[in-house]
Amino acid sequence: MKKIVIAIDGYSACGKSTTAREVASILGYRYIDSGAMYRAVTLFFLDKHISLTNPKEIERTLEQIHLAFHVNAHGTTELFMNGINVEKSIRKMRVSENVSPVSTLKEVRHAMVAQQRKLGKDKGIVMDGRDIGTVVFPQAELKLFLTADIQVRAFRRQQELLEKDKLVDFHTIIANLTDRDRIDSNRKESPLIKASDAIEMNTTHITIDEQVDEVVRLAVGKIVRRS
Repeated sequence: MKKIVIAIDGYSACGKSTTAREVASILGYRYIDSGAMYRAVTLFFLDKHISLTNPKEIERTLEQIHLAFHVNAHGTTELFMNGINVEKSIRKMRVSENVSPVSTLKEVRHAMVAQQRKLGKDKGIVMDGRDIGTVVFPQAELKLFLTADIQVRAFRRQQELLEKDKLVDFHTIIANLTDRDRIDSNRKESPLIKASDAIEMNTTHITIDEQVDEVVRLAVGKIVRRS
């Protein structure tokens, strides 16, 4: 049976990563969290105090970053940077507060897009992010664009953080999400926009299980038609 590329774009805290991960598991596909890659770069830049206004320094620094996804004993995909598991570190608030400015950088986007395309060259992947269906894989067989009410998104993000024993003020989370939306939607390099052939899903009033079921249904339809 022929494999396809499933691109899931949309705003933060709409369930993109969870849905993509579950869909990949059900279909036997690889899951690639493109957002984690930008978070890893952001973490590296923060730790090394890299200036975001120095293109040459940025290019030199990107050459020092080597990213790889590995599946752990529980079947969960985790991101390693230069051989170190950074899955927990990249989810911290200081990374969340700085990932959008880093993601707007042309040098960063070009480097990450090149890596993402290599990861998906053999298809059979589910990748989520903000420009997967528009820039990384414009020819993806199935594209989705997820949205949700900002209050619901903030609540979901707060719950995610609480599960990791991190208490963050609700209004701080809303401010962070709003700022990320603004930056991601207005950046020059690969802005967050819905691809013309993407299926929009508003996840405000549906569960993750319902999201997953719908994406799997759509994917199976595409796979059957291609086989």
